[in-house]
Amino acid sequence: MLDRVQSGLALLVGAFVFYTAATGPFESLIQRAIFLALVVCLGLAIYPLGHERPWRKLGICIDVLIAAITLCACSYIVVNYDEIMTSLPWATTLDMVLTAGLVLAVLEVGRRAVGIIFPALVVIGLAYALLGDNLPGSLGHRGFDAAFVTETIFLGDLGVWGMLTGVAATVIAAFVLFGALLLHTGGGQSFMDLAMRLGGRQAGGAAKIATIASGLFGMISGSAVANVATTGNFTIPMMRRLGYPAPFAAAVEAVASTGGQIAPPIMGAAAFVMAEILGISYVDVMVAAVIPALLFYLSVFVTVHIVSVRRNLRLVPEDELPSWSEILKLRRVLPIIAALGGLGIGIFMGRSVATSAFYGIGGLLVAFVATSYGALSVKTMAHRVLAGIADAGKGMVIIGVLLAGAQILVSMINLTGIGVTLSSLIVSFAGDSTVLVAIVVGLVCMVMGMGLPTTAAYVLVAAVLAPAMTAVGVEPLTAHLFVFYFATISVITPPVCVAVFVGAGIAGTNWLPAAMEAVRLGAMTYVVPFMLLMYPGMTGGGGALSVLNALLSGLVLVFAIPALLGGQRFWGQLWLDRGMLVVVIVLALWPFALAPFIAAGVLATGFYFGKKQPSVPEVPQ
Repeated sequence: MLDRVQSGLALLVGAFVFYTAATGPFESLIQRAIFLALVVCLGLAIYPLGHERPWRKLGICIDVLIAAITLCACSYIVVNYDEIMTSLPWATTLDMVLTAGLVLAVLEVGRRAVGIIFPALVVIGLAYALLGDNLPGSLGHRGFDAAFVTETIFLGDLGVWGMLTGVAATVIAAFVLFGALLLHTGGGQSFMDLAMRLGGRQAGGAAKIATIASGLFGMISGSAVANVATTGNFTIPMMRRLGYPAPFAAAVEAVASTGGQIAPPIMGAAAFVMAEILGISYVDVMVAAVIPALLFYLSVFVTVHIVSVRRNLRLVPEDELPSWSEILKLRRVLPIIAALGGLGIGIFMGRSVATSAFYGIGGLLVAFVATSYGALSVKTMAHRVLAGIADAGKGMVIIGVLLAGAQILVSMINLTGIGVTLSSLIVSFAGDSTVLVAIVVGLVCMVMGMGLPTTAAYVLVAAVLAPAMTAVGVEPLTAHLFVFYFATISVITPPVCVAVFVGAGIAGTNWLPAAMEAVRLGAMTYVVPFMLLMYPGMTGGGGALSVLNALLSGLVLVFAIPALLGGQRFWGQLWLDRGMLVVVIVLALWPFALAPFIAAGVLATGFYFGKKQPSVPEVPQ
């Protein structure tokens, strides 16, 4: 019974998103209210209270009550849309009851889906708005009563019906549907097979398969943790079977999955949110993130290679790899090309991002049917498409409730002015030094992002910490990318490195050694945000020469940092090898036009002579 309810609601959510992507969304509050009602009800079905517990009947009653309150609150908005948008009504007792019920419903589904941390942050934000006038000093504010908070959250487009919920209900939902259909119609297996063919027969082949596969999946996934849980169940056992150390296997999967969150086109759904917050094109955000993402994955690949050679990690046997002829079959390649082609055509024609996603979905479905007809039965094809729509609906639950909760929190931050206050405190603490402000903001971002999904972490730090960066002269796009990267890598940074926890669980090892390996593998990610500040070309700005300078500096670091952390031999003397690499890294980070070229020359010389040194591989642990 429960499975049928889940599938039915998931199909309903997917159908709603597909319809509105094709025809255009309803009026803003109506679109958002219908979407939120659907995802909350679906969330209650996916995460039932008291499942398989003796008190399940009580859980059913509570879930039905929460669903009823949610439907009443969202229906109230749909029915009274015109009055809310034109007359700015005063909050009544009914409004306050509906607001409290809806907020509790969103937070409860969020708690069940991702844990207690994020709902607790929203509760703290609400408590601060209602009680913050009792705090002394700069942290206090003038005070707001329950009626005013209700008007902000519920009776307007600044609270729960604000921009973040709007992005979730349109653009992000359309791309979640696009990604789910792409994976269910054969794209997922194609990605995995391509990763195996490209990386399997190189040194550390299984680890490189994990890097490529997790990157490809992560680019269209909204969660690093979910990516570890899916691709990791294939890649980590493969690495263990070939004798790779368990902490290393867990770390590779966690880091590669995390990197997918900073890689276009989806960036853990944060790309769309960032574009809306900054008021710029989604394409601009995507272009700005290309070079940092390339540098990240290249650095992981180089680190894996160096460690694999040093530890003498095994290749994947040839007979376990798919053939190129199988991978490049028309029925496997054409749907992916059609999907990406439709998406690109929509963007090129100037259509909205959601409509462009619909074009991609249309191209994908047409190509899938055309290439699979005869090879698969109509029933099988329909089953795959419906499974993709249902899976997308389930994927929208986490994004929908998290962004609705994040919108409530952001509205309270803006209402109370605490974001400006904290930014001012950071700037006054660090002075006008961009470097010191960046270091403080980076550390705080990692702390605030711990335990949170990518999108929620970004929204939180963007509201509170990005203004501190812009206050010292950093360009808004650069500032938002800076805080986004640091919030994202919190999932591989001890002590609350949730992606590592999942990977370590699959690998059957302690999380701490895996976390240390993850920090080493992902070291470049801690450097890239600071490169954004030093080199405008990192985001595609400043002209061709600036881009070239940034790219060269990044490439030098991509090889130098893994070489330093991976124990690369050059001259045969440890102090000389390490000293040379430190000098190269300093030169690459030095904001002087010729410094990257000098660093590249020194590093190339080291690698040339390093090839002449005998290698001493480690025995895998």
